[in-house]
Amino acid sequence: MVFGAGISKLQGIIAFLLLCAVPVTAHAQQVEEAQPAPVSQDQSPEVAPANADLVEPPAQTQPIVTTPVVTPPTVKPVILTPAPKPSRKAAVDALKPGQFIWVKQDVYEGPMKIVVVLDTQRIYVFQNEKLIGFSTISSGKKSKKTPTGIFNILQKNVDHKSNLYSNAPMPFMQRLTWDGIAIHGGHLPGYPASHGCIRLPHPFAKALFGVTRMGQEVVVLQNTSTPVKRPKPPSTTNPLG
Repeated sequence: MVFGAGISKLQGIIAFLLLCAVPVTAHAQQVEEAQPAPVSQDQSPEVAPANADLVEPPAQTQPIVTTPVVTPPTVKPVILTPAPKPSRKAAVDALKPGQFIWVKQDVYEGPMKIVVVLDTQRIYVFQNEKLIGFSTISSGKKSKKTPTGIFNILQKNVDHKSNLYSNAPMPFMQRLTWDGIAIHGGHLPGYPASHGCIRLPHPFAKALFGVTRMGQEVVVLQNTSTPVKRPKPPSTTNPLG
């Protein structure tokens, strides 16, 4: 009985202790739940700004308007080239050796000019300032150059033979000097080849022979840019008085 009473007493003590222990445990759990969770050293606490309610939301980003880059068209420089000069190549310059032009006139009257140009190997015949004939020629070669100057026709002979060069034929000869310079028909190789005379194509020499007169003036030029002086007329005064 004593043993049973002791057990009963012990059970009562244990029940009392259990009753006392339950509230303490509950309070401990509440206190533990009330405490904030420990902050990890690796994570920093998020701190809201004091005026969190006053912070305006970020403004909407305005769209970026890109102005298109306009590249001007490539303009090539205008290269101004001089206009081609008008061709001065007349029909007379296009003649081949031995060729000529003669415009027959109804009447050959008025002043006549005969001009020979050595560097271009040409002869020009004017009637009343009008060109009526032009031709290729063959003048004196380098060792026997044709003299330049203003000459007059001193003699005319249809069938002349050279007195200096083995009776060489000189058809339609018109003498310019007494030492062997004359205009006549002959061979035209396309370059100066005579002994000083002015050779013409035979038909041209014949036509020219038919319209000239004694004393007709003939001008022989080296080129058109080099003029010649007109010789002084001989004096008619007797130097001895």
